[in-house]
Amino acid sequence: MDRLQTLRVFQAVADAGGFAAAARALDLSAASVTRMVADLEAQLGVRLLQRTTRRVALTDEGAAYRSGCGASWPIWMKPMPW
Repeated sequence: MDRLQTLRVFQAVADAGGFAAAARALDLSAASVTRMVADLEAQLGVRLLQRTTRRVALTDEGAAYRSGCGASWPIWMKPMPW
């Protein structure tokens, strides 16, 4: 698993509030985005996202993980506006 790509996918899902929207934004399949987040959760041993049929929301653990990712996210990894 490419860790940087996985972190980028996780943040995109959290920002978009759903797997399909994140997949479109990243130009990936929804299945691969779902799998990457599930693999990350399995690796960490915690549930990062609360899934419903309508939306995805961060769990408390997910919010803490996202906050930690954002603080350490290198500036060169952030999406460029162009």
